[in-house]
Amino acid sequence: MKLGIFDSGLGGLLVAKSIHKTMPDVEILYFGDTMNLPYGNKSSETIYELSKRSIEFLFEQDCALIITACNTISASSLRRLQQEYLPNSKYADRRILGVVVPTLEYAIDQDCSRLGVIGTNYTIKSNIYKSELQKLNPDMQIFQVNTPLLVPLIENEGMKWLPSVLEDYLAPLIKEDIECLILGCTHYPFLRNIIQDITKGKVNVIGQDKIIPSKLMDYFKRHPEIENKITKSRSIDFLVSDITDGYRSAAQKIYEQDIIIEHVSFNKNTYKRAS
Repeated sequence: MKLGIFDSGLGGLLVAKSIHKTMPDVEILYFGDTMNLPYGNKSSETIYELSKRSIEFLFEQDCALIITACNTISASSLRRLQQEYLPNSKYADRRILGVVVPTLEYAIDQDCSRLGVIGTNYTIKSNIYKSELQKLNPDMQIFQVNTPLLVPLIENEGMKWLPSVLEDYLAPLIKEDIECLILGCTHYPFLRNIIQDITKGKVNVIGQDKIIPSKLMDYFKRHPEIENKITKSRSIDFLVSDITDGYRSAAQKIYEQDIIIEHVSFNKNTYKRAS
């Protein structure tokens, strides 16, 4: 069986790369629902239906555990997928994990009292980070800014406009004297160096590509019954629901090597790999 990693676009590739580097013997299957990106401007019901369809596809590909490497999915659909869909499906013995709680746990360990978060419209408006932080550490202050232009600019080679856009987005957080900043979207680690320049290195920038591998290792230690299901084949496959030259080029840059990206077809409300 495999470890599945699911995202709507490019961002999850950074998480997949980090996990593959940290645990190179784990067989990984990455799926990007690029046909429907971005998820962050869709309704909660649409995000749930899209996520469920992709999750089912990965389970059909023999994934024992799926990481939804997307903050929007974690904010809108993770609990429903875990509590409603999974127990009533034929995959009740499998697992689905998100990225929000592990990220907050890491931020709390950094011993900062004023925490900033940037994310998509849906993630910020859902208040998922604020509500989960209240459960983990109610004494910690949190300040949030929705940053809807960042993903389109990253996905469409708009890096030259990002410094000025980020400076505007970060201004209210800098004014609040934040000590740590959560990059609340798996696309945003691309922006780490720009953010550090804008904040003059005074803010601890927390990216999920650095956090999730160690958190996954901790999870495997607590759940050896899940880890033991996953094949040790040292392989990683990349699947997407739509493929463009721009996406292929960006994916190669992320991995810093040539990778084979397989386009899966969509028919009758489900995805299918070529036989």
